[in-house]
Amino acid sequence: MINDAPTVIDLFCGAGGFTQGFVSRGFRPVWANDFDAACVRTYAENFGAHAVAGDIQEIVGRGDPIPAADVVVGGPPCQGFSLLNKNRATDVRKGLWKAYWTVVRRAGPSVFVMENVPELLASPEFVEFRRTAERAGWRIVSDVLNAADFGVPQRRRRGIAIGSRIGEPSLPRPTHADPRTAAQLGRLPWTTVRDAIADLPKPRGTSPRADVEPPLDLHFGRTPTTVSVARYHAVPPGGNRFDLQANRLDITPACWVRKVSGGTDLFGRLWWDRPSVTIRTEFFKPEKGRYLHPDQHRPITHREAARLQSFPDAFRFVGTKVEIARQIGNAVPCLLAAAIAAEVRAHLAATSLRASS
Repeated sequence: MINDAPTVIDLFCGAGGFTQGFVSRGFRPVWANDFDAACVRTYAENFGAHAVAGDIQEIVGRGDPIPAADVVVGGPPCQGFSLLNKNRATDVRKGLWKAYWTVVRRAGPSVFVMENVPELLASPEFVEFRRTAERAGWRIVSDVLNAADFGVPQRRRRGIAIGSRIGEPSLPRPTHADPRTAAQLGRLPWTTVRDAIADLPKPRGTSPRADVEPPLDLHFGRTPTTVSVARYHAVPPGGNRFDLQANRLDITPACWVRKVSGGTDLFGRLWWDRPSVTIRTEFFKPEKGRYLHPDQHRPITHREAARLQSFPDAFRFVGTKVEIARQIGNAVPCLLAAAIAAEVRAHLAATSLRASS
């Protein structure tokens, strides 16, 4: 099956950040699935009509056909493992690895890639998954990767596991590093917020715009209250909720005043000359994290968030602005996916070459 365009299946595909990275490295997507119909519409808009909306457990339980593929990728929903989830011990989403494994068995790939929050790799579920795969003859490597180390303008740590049944797999090697150590490591400095979004003008409107071309179609703002605008003005470059409290105690939420430690990213400004913090699904709400623009008095826009996730401007998002925000925040950063894809393709090619020699 391995040829000039190896094939890939993307499970829990979301908008298709993982697929985008693999397509950019010459893979051909043949099937995808997500429970969220809005995500599937976005995926289909960019990659074709092979994406299926629905519960993957029901799909495999019914015995629906799964096409053969060279590679299966995917990240079972991270909320089941995330430390932010107070109910993670009983979250049923932690068991979705079983459906993932069923697809791997049915599709017959040479390689699989699993992605999730770092906590995945220490979870009992991953231990069981790994044991199951290794008993079936798979070799697995896993580690926590920082998206910023692969050119993404964002510090986002993800647990990555790569399995192969055709040889010993390997993880991609970082190409970027903290500017303070990049030269001595022989790497490029991290890509910054400035690199990603400084060329964008001030946003217009409050909703996605069909009347303009990318990147301006998703470069829209909000309608903040007078108090919110005053709060934005009270936060200096690189500041956060503690600066708001110091400068304007009168408009600081009482719950923040009572919380005397932690939460240093809440109501924070991004720095121009660093990668961003992790982009989550509510990046348009500065009370949720460090999502204020570096020097404009507003939260970042959907386009800015998409660029910080390394989506190309030509990638087309479908849905309401809340649905699109969720798609952006939940995505695998495209450049991290591309680095993984390049490593996987090299592994496939090397194994194919050995087999033919």
